[in-house]
Amino acid sequence: MVVLPIFPLPGLTFFPHTLLPLHIFEARYRAMVTDCLARDRRLAVVGLKPGYEADYDGKPPVYRVAGAGEIVRCERLATGRYNILLRGDCRVRIEAELPTDTLYRVVQGRVLEDVILQGDDRRLTSQTDRVTAACLKLLRAHGQTSPEVEQALRSATVPGVVADQIASAVIPDPLLRQELLETLDVGRRLDRLAAALDDLLRQTAS
Repeated sequence: MVVLPIFPLPGLTFFPHTLLPLHIFEARYRAMVTDCLARDRRLAVVGLKPGYEADYDGKPPVYRVAGAGEIVRCERLATGRYNILLRGDCRVRIEAELPTDTLYRVVQGRVLEDVILQGDDRRLTSQTDRVTAACLKLLRAHGQTSPEVEQALRSATVPGVVADQIASAVIPDPLLRQELLETLDVGRRLDRLAAALDDLLRQTAS
């Protein structure tokens, strides 16, 4: 089990194996970053469920699965605000919210590992190649690729890492992003991602 402060954000999903830049301006989250820097620099970013607006300043409902990571770069501004860069390293299932005297929320959670079924290696390789090719095709269609981007995509070979990085980069739908974050079975995650990329390619071509 892990104990982490949470940063709830609407419409945002933080995947492992990705980098997330954030501008921190609310007082409660400036306090959170200050405390994180004094400890282990770790926190979780979790999505707010629909309808959060009515209780945004309190404790609106959040999804049970969050992305956790480490502050790897931090700039404190003269205003007291922060620019930070988070590096995602795992999924966390929130088990309980802990009582605290801090302005921000703290949870107890369980780290979630990718699930790869025995004997699935060949299928995962094929799925990984498929989503990589679809992602490259989509980026080219939108003029968003470069030799560096293409090289980075082709050099990533770990199926779960590829799925997370591509989902983070190109999937716009926040509900689908959350679904992909919650899908621990890597084969199922790649299948769902491949179908979503095919949909995006059809929309681009129409």
